[in-house]
Amino acid sequence: MSLLAACPDDANAGSLLAADAPAGGAGLTAPSSGAAPLVDPAALQDLGEQLNSAAVAKGFARDYAEMWDQRYDSLAGALERRDQAAALDAVLSLKTSSSMVGGLRLAELAGELEESIRGGDLGRAASLLDDVAARGSETVDELQFSYILWER
Repeated sequence: MSLLAACPDDANAGSLLAADAPAGGAGLTAPSSGAAPLVDPAALQDLGEQLNSAAVAKGFARDYAEMWDQRYDSLAGALERRDQAAALDAVLSLKTSSSMVGGLRLAELAGELEESIRGGDLGRAASLLDDVAARGSETVDELQFSYILWER
């Protein structure tokens, strides 16, 4: 099933432009330390443009938020079982979907985790799970605040 078929247009989706987001959105700008922003507001705007539908991009963000716990549990479970193939599958899903919604810090962290898994260092990978859980929750919160719950 295509993303377009999975997420029909929503007449109330509103614009995904950063300028349209409510003031005070946490994490939308890069911290002064030079770290990547928590969520890049341009990513969902770009996705909406690529798909010719801001509503589809918003639906993707909604689905991402709803699937966060499942994605995390899949990754944590695979690492707990020391199943390198399943852990790699789970971290690649996390990295790709996080990039698509603009979750830059989480995508970067997933990249580090991927390197550890590919290198067979599942202990190091498991040690990153607390950071993944924290960044994931922050990313989902930001998406819900800035994109999913906010309507024009």
